Amino acid sequence: MPDGPRILLGHGAGGRLSHQLVKEHFLPHLGNATLDAMLDSAVLGDLAFTTDAYVVSPRFFPGGDLGRLAICGTVNDLCMVGAKPQYLSAAFIVEEGLALDELDQLVRSMAKAAEEARVSVVAGDTKVVPHGACDGAFITTAGVGAIEAGFRPRPQKVVAGDVVIVSGTLADHGVAIMAVRENIRLRGDLVSDVAPLSALVGALREAKLEVHAMRDPTRGGVAQALLEIAAAARVRIILDEATIPMAPPTRAACELLGLDPLYVANEGKFLLFLPPEQAQRALGLLHSHPLGRQAAIIGQVQAGEVGCELQNELGGRRALRPASGELLPRIC
Repeated sequence: MPDGPRILLGHGAGGRLSHQLVKEHFLPHLGNATLDAMLDSAVLGDLAFTTDAYVVSPRFFPGGDLGRLAICGTVNDLCMVGAKPQYLSAAFIVEEGLALDELDQLVRSMAKAAEEARVSVVAGDTKVVPHGACDGAFITTAGVGAIEAGFRPRPQKVVAGDVVIVSGTLADHGVAIMAVRENIRLRGDLVSDVAPLSALVGALREAKLEVHAMRDPTRGGVAQALLEIAAAARVRIILDEATIPMAPPTRAACELLGLDPLYVANEGKFLLFLPPEQAQRALGLLHSHPLGRQAAIIGQVQAGEVGCELQNELGGRRALRPASGELLPRIC
């Protein structure tokens, strides 16, 4: 076995180590104009294409499971470049000894999520590995969607003056997973937010709003997503801590576990950047949908040094930094 640096859990966390891995070990060999854009999905003319692997542990959790996550995560990545998701493929790596009843439950959950998102699973593959070679089941999905000419959000389109909207409460998915792992019981429900965002994004598309950028804050949370957008657009983003929506049980769990909710994964929320004069109209559309009832304006884009800051109720600010390690391994 060769000596030298090795893969760490942090390389899969979506933060600094993940970006270092991609830029130093993947892009030098596989890079091209499309891949180098580092968007949620590849944009290929009027089509969007994406792929993602899902290894969440445990496979079943409050509000969802591995199967639902595998559909919603890929659908949402297509939505973030403005695409209307259409077709998915699904590849399963299954460990010898997995109960067939459990596999059926996961596949039924995938079918239900696909119906919600109005997509079809049209291709697939299955591999079975010996007992101990993987943890039960892993699923990889890929998806394609159609992009309309007038609705092509990109991080580079974000400009000073834009407002930042989040479609709902933060950190619900990551905290729900951690609560199961740590057997935490609190007053109130800790439930993952895993859901397809296609209806919410579709409403924005049909309203012909001037959406500059969207991002679903999964691994690395809202902080990592905003840092990436700030870097791409060469702007500074200021968040208002008092306006950030959180479910009380999730907030309590974050305090108990010592987690910063800005860095915790979400699987059914997205960030939206658009001109301030369109913000209230966008909020109205989001609030009219069950998944967007708690949408809120949480910040503003400014000119200045590239980065992101959180402003508290007293006016003090702290800079957000990329996460350097794995806060919550196997969260998706």
